[in-house]
Amino acid sequence: MTDFPDIDGGTGVMVEKRTKLEKPKLFKVLLHNDDFTTMDFVVFLLQHVFALSEAEAFTVMLNVHTTGIGVAGIYPYEIATMKCEKAMNIAKAREYPLLCTVEEE
Repeated sequence: MTDFPDIDGGTGVMVEKRTKLEKPKLFKVLLHNDDFTTMDFVVFLLQHVFALSEAEAFTVMLNVHTTGIGVAGIYPYEIATMKCEKAMNIAKAREYPLLCTVEEE
């Protein structure tokens, strides 16, 4: 607390306010299964776009293949959308119809 003179000449006390910062909402990047995108390419994307290890990438790829959908990563919104777009652009350049979506966690 700090003493400081008021406008009218009196002495007031300045109270320190603390603002509580909220953590940003997180979003899941989801990969969807299709009949054309190869498993090897999905593993490649998971390693190079989402920075997963080979074992993690393989596990996610198998989850996409068996259940139809898999979580590639969880990020703040801007990062999630950027990684989703990057993955789809790489897939499109290689002529794969990979679908990648972003969903709130």
